[in-house]
Amino acid sequence: MPDLERVADDGGAVSGMKARFFTRFTREQRYLHAVLFTAFLGLAATGLPMRFAQTPWARRFASGVGGFGAIIFFHKMFAVVLTIAFLIHLKEIFTRGVLHREKGIFWGSTSMVANWKDVKDLVGHLRWMVGLGPKPQFERYAYWEKFDYWAVFWGMLVIGFSGYAMWFAPFFARFLPGWALNAVLVVHSEEGLLAILFIFSIHFVNTHLRPDSFPMDMVVFTGVESEEEFKHKRTQEYERLAKEGKLEQRVATAPPLWLVNFSKVVGFTAIAIGLILLVLTLSAYFS
Repeated sequence: MPDLERVADDGGAVSGMKARFFTRFTREQRYLHAVLFTAFLGLAATGLPMRFAQTPWARRFASGVGGFGAIIFFHKMFAVVLTIAFLIHLKEIFTRGVLHREKGIFWGSTSMVANWKDVKDLVGHLRWMVGLGPKPQFERYAYWEKFDYWAVFWGMLVIGFSGYAMWFAPFFARFLPGWALNAVLVVHSEEGLLAILFIFSIHFVNTHLRPDSFPMDMVVFTGVESEEEFKHKRTQEYERLAKEGKLEQRVATAPPLWLVNFSKVVGFTAIAIGLILLVLTLSAYFS
């Protein structure tokens, strides 16, 4: 993100005598994402030691935080935080899509719901990667971003339900057979492990380690992106907004220097934690 590297000397705002910036995420969306990835990192950092409790690093980590009882407490705390964030997001979708009948929530070019264009983009992207065609142009959300998004939904439903079923086993035992309560333990453990591997590998690569974004895409932290980046990454969205006369409505101020630096610290810290947990997981799983 070269535009974010040019900083002014007087007030700490990113300079841009000619460069313009455009809003991609609202402040509320950025805050919710911050809560989500913080809670997920917390769940991963507390869930993996329980999943691989026999490993030396898991026992040392448990000893450092007060034992596995403390780990379970923090795991449940992060689970509640993540659940609240998920419910807030569902409320926003319901309010915008059902009550306000906002177009583009459930279908269309601005929706996170996959459509036929995503299939064509996936095929076109694969062809481009092997030199058999041009690189496809993307709308507001690319096919891999939608895949990431719905992976979180799947995880919340499967991992979330199984986790709460174990937490409140006496309640769920009233209407679930005994074998189901045994199954949720396996489901929670394996699906949680799958989610961790997915986020710390596929999601990190798609979001931050692609050539277009390396070493980190900070738009979800700052909320804005340069016009050059907007045109390059989401060409069809840029052209559509320009054609509809709505492009100027998205013009935003450049992110202040403190926010850029803070975003780098938070982002690289999260990536580092994720990669460390990924290495520990793989070493434990294959040892």
